[in-house]
Amino acid sequence: MDAQGRGRADDIDPADQWVLNPNTGDYELRLQASAPQSPVPGPRRTASRAGATGVATPRPRTVPGQDREVPGTDLPGPRRRRPAPEEPPGRRRSRTKPKKSRGKKIMLWTGGGMAFVLVGVAGAAYFYLKHLEGNVNTTDVGSAGASGFSKDDAFNILIIGTDKRTGAGNQGYGDTGNVGHADTNILLHVSKDRTNATAMSIPRDLIVDIPDCETIKDDGSKEVISGTQGQRFNTSLGQSGRDPGCTMRTVETVTGIPMDHFMMADFNAVKTLTTAVDGVNVCVEKAVNDKESKLNLPAGTSKVEGEQALAFVRTRHSFGNQGDLDRIKVQQQFLGSLMRKMSSGDTLTNPSKLLKLAEAATKALTVDKAIGKVGTLKDVALELKKVPPKNITFTTVPVVDNPAEKVKATVVVDETRAPQVFSAIKDDVSFTAVKQKQKKEKAAVAARLKGERSAAADIRVNVYNGGAPAGSAQETLNWLQIEEGVLKSSQLGNAEAPLSKTTLEYSPDQADQARKLADLMGLPASALKPGESEESAQGLPAIVLTLGKDFKGAGVSLTAPVAAPDVDKSTADKTVCAS
Repeated sequence: MDAQGRGRADDIDPADQWVLNPNTGDYELRLQASAPQSPVPGPRRTASRAGATGVATPRPRTVPGQDREVPGTDLPGPRRRRPAPEEPPGRRRSRTKPKKSRGKKIMLWTGGGMAFVLVGVAGAAYFYLKHLEGNVNTTDVGSAGASGFSKDDAFNILIIGTDKRTGAGNQGYGDTGNVGHADTNILLHVSKDRTNATAMSIPRDLIVDIPDCETIKDDGSKEVISGTQGQRFNTSLGQSGRDPGCTMRTVETVTGIPMDHFMMADFNAVKTLTTAVDGVNVCVEKAVNDKESKLNLPAGTSKVEGEQALAFVRTRHSFGNQGDLDRIKVQQQFLGSLMRKMSSGDTLTNPSKLLKLAEAATKALTVDKAIGKVGTLKDVALELKKVPPKNITFTTVPVVDNPAEKVKATVVVDETRAPQVFSAIKDDVSFTAVKQKQKKEKAAVAARLKGERSAAADIRVNVYNGGAPAGSAQETLNWLQIEEGVLKSSQLGNAEAPLSKTTLEYSPDQADQARKLADLMGLPASALKPGESEESAQGLPAIVLTLGKDFKGAGVSLTAPVAAPDVDKSTADKTVCAS
């Protein structure tokens, strides 16, 4: 391997990667020629999610950060070594040169300063990251997702496993002309405090309404794909040219949970990722010999990788009632095992495995442009790594058989159980570490909501729409004035940038007004943001209420439930045998 960052083989000493430049007298990194690298993508467009329409010019609330691309760097070719100086006559050169100790070589390599080491390592890492970046495919989903990744907030990633049959050895799996539908779908919610995460599977045979969606072509042109009602969820991708942004919009339509990002992989991803980590352990209660998926396993625990790993996640007819819902449980078991293997010391302390895993993961993924940089993907991975496996919950959208069918082939959302599950995820409620979260929430309430309250008539507030449905700001204004007696209130249209959560910003001298308004609206303590007030219509300081995407309607409380609903679930730290 070369010094451009692809790692180095164990038999190559770091000192041999540096050569003395006779023109400058300095040691320089020798970069050997490598395969042509994919071009570094140019600056991406950022698109805010659509906010509700308003009647006045929006007041600038925040100034979104701007990403800056690092220009691509051309790699120099191999350097020639200087020829050895001629020996004086009669003097013989020894055939074998005494080997320097590792410490002496490092001293020569560094040129006398640790900073030199750091510069060299950073340069090699940079080139390798650029190489990995060329592996990643991206799709611009526009306003279907977030414009950037935040390490300070909760986030939702839609993981899509497509059934497209591209790649070596995959043509034999069923329909070779398949455009690639959303075959496996997991809504991954990672909590704001990183104590927990929820991975909710969405059945491919769930009957849903697919909304209109705008797709963005490679040349920047846009096309709106018309929505359809009463369709299988898997047709939200691929059908009629729908892209992953359409699947993200469909998930939000069904669950009310906004998607921030997506990660999509095909059959090859399962094969390459499991091979990169030298296989993952799975368990079956009885021996399996499935003729369709070609899965052949003895009873008990086995290690699968490559084709057998793909067969394991594709198998339906050997588990449960041979339907998709039982296959989902098997896939959740497999993902839990893969997570444990990828985060194990055996993987994290093995440079060779890490390099193979980085190559396999970046080549296997298609992601939205907001997380398309390898540095951003690294940030996502590091945030996920903070969540203990015991607090990663696997569950499935609560469903019932489709009552419109005589032969039960599809399912519909269970309207008696599903809304509580969706609300818990949307409100960042853990399905495993509820007690710990409760303590933190109570502490926050005590700190922010403790104190006196003003009278409703004394509250001065400006209301903005920051991503709530159209007309929400005016609806809230009417409710405040007519129902609650908050007469010194104004509706000022759209906020400058959309927000995922409703916020209430106030100056210290209006804390009593903010507490009272939070009581009236049922706002959680996390919604209160000490800061600055602004001028009201009466020319006096006013607190600022910005309705976010979590807004449920005027007078509807936004306070999160104290506990998640009881659902069929498993956690990533436990091994479950498929039956």
